[in-house]
Amino acid sequence: MADKMKASPPPARRGIFSPLRHAIFRRIWLASLTSNLGLMVMGVGAAWAMMEMTSSPEMVALVQASLMLPIALVSAPAGAAADMFDRRIVSLVALSISFIGASSMTLLAWYGALSPSTLLAFCFLIGCGMALMGPSWQASVSEQVPADDLPAAVALNGISWNLARSFGPAIGGAIVAALGATAAFANNALFYIPLLIVLFMWRRVREASRLPPERLARAVVSGVRYIAYSLPIRVVLIRTMVTGVLGGSILALMPIVARDLLSGNAQDYGVMLGAFGVGAVVGALNVSNLSSQLGAEKAIRLSALAMGAGVAVVAVSHSKLLTGAALLVTGAGWTASVTLFNVGIQLVAPRWVAGRALAAFQASISGGVAAGAWLWGATAKAIGVSDALLVASFALALSAILGRWLRMPQVKGPTEQTLEALQDPQMRLQLTARSGPIVVEIEYRVDAKQARLFYAVMQQVQHSRQRNGAYGWSIARDIADPELWTERYHCPTWLDYLRQRNRPTDVERALHARAQEFHIGPEPVRIRRMLERPVGSVRWKEETPDRAVTDNATIVGA
Repeated sequence: MADKMKASPPPARRGIFSPLRHAIFRRIWLASLTSNLGLMVMGVGAAWAMMEMTSSPEMVALVQASLMLPIALVSAPAGAAADMFDRRIVSLVALSISFIGASSMTLLAWYGALSPSTLLAFCFLIGCGMALMGPSWQASVSEQVPADDLPAAVALNGISWNLARSFGPAIGGAIVAALGATAAFANNALFYIPLLIVLFMWRRVREASRLPPERLARAVVSGVRYIAYSLPIRVVLIRTMVTGVLGGSILALMPIVARDLLSGNAQDYGVMLGAFGVGAVVGALNVSNLSSQLGAEKAIRLSALAMGAGVAVVAVSHSKLLTGAALLVTGAGWTASVTLFNVGIQLVAPRWVAGRALAAFQASISGGVAAGAWLWGATAKAIGVSDALLVASFALALSAILGRWLRMPQVKGPTEQTLEALQDPQMRLQLTARSGPIVVEIEYRVDAKQARLFYAVMQQVQHSRQRNGAYGWSIARDIADPELWTERYHCPTWLDYLRQRNRPTDVERALHARAQEFHIGPEPVRIRRMLERPVGSVRWKEETPDRAVTDNATIVGA
């Protein structure tokens, strides 16, 4: 009986620490926390070692730039590798590069052979390893936890980085003050080992794909094309880079602030960076509430204003306590804004290009910070540290109005491809994966009264096709039969066409279906798939001399 039936237990509540219940995620998370701590300690040692070798603010600022610039340079192939290859192997190779760089820098420092140029070179090498690892590491989180725990897992990875930023600089300052910069370099090399071991022991299960992976060059091009034809992603990347350039001022000039404005030492420098990191943790823990109450756009504007106010106080303060409090506010604003940009990218980008979209995000923030480090270092050299920071604070506050023209996209959930893959079209030519180019023509018959509205919809279809891999898109209207419209595009090979055909998301497929709803007449939309320049590129079957694949059925994916 119903009244005697046992009620099913309510679903378990999933908090921020729920992903730590999964062994593989817990091990990787703890090991990555150790690795991040080592990197923060090394950063303190490198900045202080550079300041001991030269008094130039530009050279000190270039330490930060050399660590961050590789992410901008390596991001495109790193993102493609994350989407193409085994992410565990990519992460192992990348981490090994950073480990070799850290070990080599330690040995040179131990023997007194480290110069400003070699210091920057090894910082750049370590940054290259971390840049290569970033997209694979972030994209592999979904393989370590179930879908319900994914948002919390992404947040925990952000907290891991900010915990390291909170305590790593203070630990680094203490190590440098007690044992010197060489000890900080050695600490970094040792702290890579746990993550290398955990990744090596992870038995990752790869999902089989119906289509073979793209070649590296093609994958990079596909990622760039998707971003170029995706307005929401471009908006987020531009806003991210602006924040990186302006917010990079405080990150790059912190050693000079500690030495000149606060009359401090390496340990004080570490404490100031720690204050920034504590604020970053506070920002990461509260970003969800901030976003839900204000929305992404208003939350980012508030974060920019908070950063501007914090940097202004740092510029005029000579009190360690006041500067530390201002850095708390600055760190909270910095992390809140960067996290919101990261979430924006992950919600907009479909899974097939997620690694490349995340790589572009990393390139934007890191390239912005690297460019900002050089810019604000040169500015500080010309007008002084305090005035440079005041200019940066004003620019940060002013950046809040960017949302009037570049508003954050409003997306409620992640962009996914939940529909089943389309069946391959029937063909009467014997094609290979490399046969091509493939030309697609789609004929619509549209009421003349609906022509303007149809054309507007087709402009959106154009961006969808081009994002997913179509080239040479065009729409034409028959001058002898004004109701007849022909959409035309091509793909480099048959395999590229099959990929392009299955990449559209649910929203894009609905858009394609909307375009076909304009079609009138007794016959369905006509789709022709043709092999351009067929001679010598295929082997004809004797019984099928046709050179075109024609389909009179209405197929949303074309």
